[in-house]
Amino acid sequence: MVRRARRMNRELIQLYPDAHCELDFTTPLELLVATILSAQCTDKRVNAVTPTLFARYREAADYAAADRDELCEIIRSTGFYRSKADNIIGLGHELCERFGGEVPRRLDDLVTLPGVGRKTANVVLGNAFDVPGLTVDTHFGRLVRRFGWTAETDPVKVEREIADLFPPKDWTLLSHRLIWHGRRICHSRKPACGACALAHWCPAFGEGPTEEEQARKLVRNGPFS
Repeated sequence: MVRRARRMNRELIQLYPDAHCELDFTTPLELLVATILSAQCTDKRVNAVTPTLFARYREAADYAAADRDELCEIIRSTGFYRSKADNIIGLGHELCERFGGEVPRRLDDLVTLPGVGRKTANVVLGNAFDVPGLTVDTHFGRLVRRFGWTAETDPVKVEREIADLFPPKDWTLLSHRLIWHGRRICHSRKPACGACALAHWCPAFGEGPTEEEQARKLVRNGPFS
């Protein structure tokens, strides 16, 4: 299992040498807010909203003092904007009251913040602080189950099992590569199996069309940000 998983990761490295977080950010706080906004929303839509948002709210104290209606209007197009606004305002308060206005660098602290679960925390740790973490989103979970790396469906259990297959230094970029592959080739309903460079090692080969010409029509070219 370990040998096969690492061989597949080496192929992913060749496929996506420039894999990275597709949310635009310049600070840990910006990434944290953007990741909260990305729930049930595309990175492309979030990136269309955040330039205005980040120009208006630069520090945690700005979010804590935000007018809810104004914030809702800015982030409306990301969906579920009322609950997201509440979480972001609450986030600002918590950061100011408990962490001196700074985004904490520990997972155990991050997950205590409004709107922040393990997935969001690992995105921030891996991409803002270079602390290794696995981002178990829907793409990640789908691919690791198709690859036979785990049979678990609970994100925390998935994270633990995949962590055992790879050294920590690989975790953050492995997450990006799996997410990129899921967005571009290994789709949920009809994976482009015949166009997949991992087909030789994939137990799920055949869930989508295996003929290359037909499969190529399903490939979605990035970037998605």
